[in-house]
Amino acid sequence: MSKPTIAVALIVKNEAQHLKACLETVHDWVDEIVILDSGSTDNTEQVARTFTDKFFVNDNWPGFGPQRRLAQSYVESDYVFWLDADERVTPELKTSVLAAVTTNEPTTVYQTARLSWVFGRYIRHCGWYPDRVLRLYPTKLTQYNDALVHEKVVVSEQMKVETLSGDLIHYTYNDIHHYLVKSAGYAKAWAEQREKKGKRSSISQGMLHALGCFVKMYVIKAGFLDGKQGFLLSVLSAHSTFVKYADLWVRTNTEKMPD
Repeated sequence: MSKPTIAVALIVKNEAQHLKACLETVHDWVDEIVILDSGSTDNTEQVARTFTDKFFVNDNWPGFGPQRRLAQSYVESDYVFWLDADERVTPELKTSVLAAVTTNEPTTVYQTARLSWVFGRYIRHCGWYPDRVLRLYPTKLTQYNDALVHEKVVVSEQMKVETLSGDLIHYTYNDIHHYLVKSAGYAKAWAEQREKKGKRSSISQGMLHALGCFVKMYVIKAGFLDGKQGFLLSVLSAHSTFVKYADLWVRTNTEKMPD
């Protein structure tokens, strides 16, 4: 019986800054690297092709879930291990992934703890750690759902979820501007998704959710133990929460610009 094969899969756009360091943590122990680009204008493709010839482009952006589903359709290996370009696989996590693939449980999916580096330090509180994300599973067993943002791997009652050893290191934001750009994109996708489902919002609802977000992160989840970065992250997350509800309110409760 042959050893199961494993692919690393990524969806990317303008990730030349991070991609090389990410792929260097996996290229020498996986069987396949599949990268789906959504229209990079930097040298992401050139970096990617130094590691793999399985580089594809879909610049008609369908949302995060559908893009991941398309990327998985290019995977030929028995297992798929998902990464983002701003993540790095630690040696302990590598060992755990390989052990899981060798064990080859056909209905088991695997999650890993993710440790994020934000504004100059690792964030171990704020509800950000261990931040378990489901990233490894048999390719033919399941896939991501079709959510436009905050997509999840579909897990049925017949599946077993196990946790891998080791951390996935996440270099999530370069600076405040990067945070604001990313959060604005998530807010827009969230509001669009809710609007399509007929949902509505209000300014007061946004304020309440924003306040709740700050209290949860900074007080309940002990973000104060992460120092000034914990406070800053809690404030920014509250702001992002307000913005997504405000976006939905503008879309569904205000008059459109006259012709």
